[in-house]
Amino acid sequence: MLGERHLADSAVGCTQGKRHSAAGGASRRDFLKVSAAGGGLLLQFSLRGIAKAAAMDQGDAEPSAGPMMSAFVRIAPDNIVTIVAKNPEIGQGIKTMLPMLIAEELDVDWSQVRTEQALLDPALYGRQHAGGSTATPQNWEPMRRVGAAARQMLIRAAARRWNVDESECETTSGQVVQTSTRRALTYGSIAADAAKLPVPDLRSVSLKDPTTYKIIGHSTPGVDSPRIVKGEPLFGIDTVVPGMLYAVFQKCPVFGGKVASANLDRIKQLPGVRDAFVVEGGPDPHTLSPGIAIVADKWWRAEKARRQLQVEWDKGAGAAQSSAGFAREAAAFAAKLPQHTLRDDGNLTKALTEAAHVIEAAYAYPFLAHATLEPMNCTARVQNGTAEIWAPTQAPEPGRKLVASAIGLDERNITVHITRSGGGFGRRLANDYMVEAAWIAKTVGAPVKLIWDRGDDIQHDFYRPGGFHFLKAGLDADGKVIAWQQHFVSYGRNGKFAPSADLSPDAFPANRVANLSYGASLIPLVAPTGPLRAPGDNALAFVFQSFIDELAHAAGQDPLQFQIDLLGKDEVLPGKGAGFNTARVRGVLEKVREVSGWGQRKLPDRTGQGVAVYYSHLGYFAEVVEVAVARDGAVKINRVWAVGDIGSHVINPTAAVNMTQGAVLDGFAEALLQQVTIEGGRVVQGNFDTFPLLRLTQAAPIEVHFLTTDYSPTGLGEPPLPPAIPALCNAIFAATGKRIRSLPIDTAQLKA
Repeated sequence: MLGERHLADSAVGCTQGKRHSAAGGASRRDFLKVSAAGGGLLLQFSLRGIAKAAAMDQGDAEPSAGPMMSAFVRIAPDNIVTIVAKNPEIGQGIKTMLPMLIAEELDVDWSQVRTEQALLDPALYGRQHAGGSTATPQNWEPMRRVGAAARQMLIRAAARRWNVDESECETTSGQVVQTSTRRALTYGSIAADAAKLPVPDLRSVSLKDPTTYKIIGHSTPGVDSPRIVKGEPLFGIDTVVPGMLYAVFQKCPVFGGKVASANLDRIKQLPGVRDAFVVEGGPDPHTLSPGIAIVADKWWRAEKARRQLQVEWDKGAGAAQSSAGFAREAAAFAAKLPQHTLRDDGNLTKALTEAAHVIEAAYAYPFLAHATLEPMNCTARVQNGTAEIWAPTQAPEPGRKLVASAIGLDERNITVHITRSGGGFGRRLANDYMVEAAWIAKTVGAPVKLIWDRGDDIQHDFYRPGGFHFLKAGLDADGKVIAWQQHFVSYGRNGKFAPSADLSPDAFPANRVANLSYGASLIPLVAPTGPLRAPGDNALAFVFQSFIDELAHAAGQDPLQFQIDLLGKDEVLPGKGAGFNTARVRGVLEKVREVSGWGQRKLPDRTGQGVAVYYSHLGYFAEVVEVAVARDGAVKINRVWAVGDIGSHVINPTAAVNMTQGAVLDGFAEALLQQVTIEGGRVVQGNFDTFPLLRLTQAAPIEVHFLTTDYSPTGLGEPPLPPAIPALCNAIFAATGKRIRSLPIDTAQLKA
């Protein structure tokens, strides 16, 4: 898909997950406002109470102040229904999925629906955000209740026009039908009448029987797909504003560095250059970093001018840091007790002493960049005490706050247009590029489009943190895990984990191994870090699931059955979100064993299958990977089976399969190809030749299955990725007998 790495998702997006239906009376903050609009019906709704109750049931914190879920729905006289999508579309399909929920309960045909992207307006829409695979759990019930309330009002309007009881009326395909006479009125013809009626209690409206769904559970193409295929302007990088200039922004290659001097007089004389100046900036990379801005009448002229910059940099303390140095520090930490105790259960020393077998291993993984296909960009206009921003951002409201602070404006005077993003993966949760564009636009007094090149994008990211894990486990004579010790060497500042660099004390197999210790030591880090698709889990799954596979082989047991046995009895253990549900983990493992034919086929020489399972962002996925490893070490992924439990409904099946496949392939790219290394405080990699994405020829067939379980639907952006990496590595061990403990995979070590 142009501008994106993966296809649309039916079930991901924006806030916190919910598991069961909310109950109780309607809050005064819940409302459905209606009015006539051009002879039609306009609905504005807020469902904070419903979302709050569901959040608390799921164990999440109370939602922030303001409307938790709101939007506009317009029904026009011509029977066209327009639904505004409030959250950023980053390729996860939110602009399609959220309207599907309303349209289903409103009982209109999808062909009648049009969608629009909302401006940033927290007072109206509440939190507008994309990240964490949470749009589906957040919106599953509230959106459907709004559609059901509107349907009820339309039935009432038709019944009054016909002077019949509402019980004699039903709806279908955007019409109200009298059951006895079969006469019908389109929604558009009675929308103005409906707008005059009392608003129903959103908690009491009747929802459809799921067996009657015509939109939910049925594959629906992405609403933007035709425009994307035709290359029509849609993404942030496509924005054009009258009188717009173009900008590039050169930052110090060394993290934390700033400008000492530069040949700006020479740069200003180059063709098309309108201005060039030093930006002092500050130490926080989330706001405005130090650097040099060059503004020109064309982007290429600005970029060419940048290539002639001669800058003396004050590199700062970051210049002393390197990946090799981090590895040496980690090795030194491994010989000591952890700086911090995260969890300490039972008597570990005694259990290890009494164990029949003790297994030790050291695992490591690198920093990673996000590498979205659309580089960071933003268009800004600052004039007369106001600002207007066009940005592909996952977090527009925090971005606006940063801009307001940086350029000294009241954020109420800043308008943010949320453009479609060509991939996000967590990178666009940071809004540094928004601040840069606004600062430059204010300085030059003209609209400016700032575009990063690929080098900027990879070398000035908020990286997935690397990490080192030193593990020791004890097995009893029956192969049961009786002891688990883990020293995690990560990154941080002032005794705290760097963003996305932590380890939960409840990480499985905690609560299932009686004698267990998690400890951590922190390496000081200057480079910025942040969330990347399945934050934390994308790395931790590799370590935990690979080491569990090691223990299974050490015990002489089948790895998949070993995983099931380790779960113990069915219960919900402490953990993120709703907790770690062992029955749901068991369910996906048993299903993937069935669909993959695990252990039922004799595989060719140097071919093997590996399994892994993980709970991430409210979703459960088990995956089996089959690989063939050539004698020269080349790895060929033959096939993948992925089984997910994301609750009772898969809202948009084809899109859900696409998202699952995309997440698995992203995991393979991380395992096989990608790493960010630091030398002298700067990132070595600078483009796709040194930080490659997975190629089409490397993509394997991925068979996707979903279990239907008695839980509210959850998201899909993150959960399928974490198990892909350890399943691949475990398959390589099954094929070659060589254990992968460091990423990316060094195929030279796999030679026969």
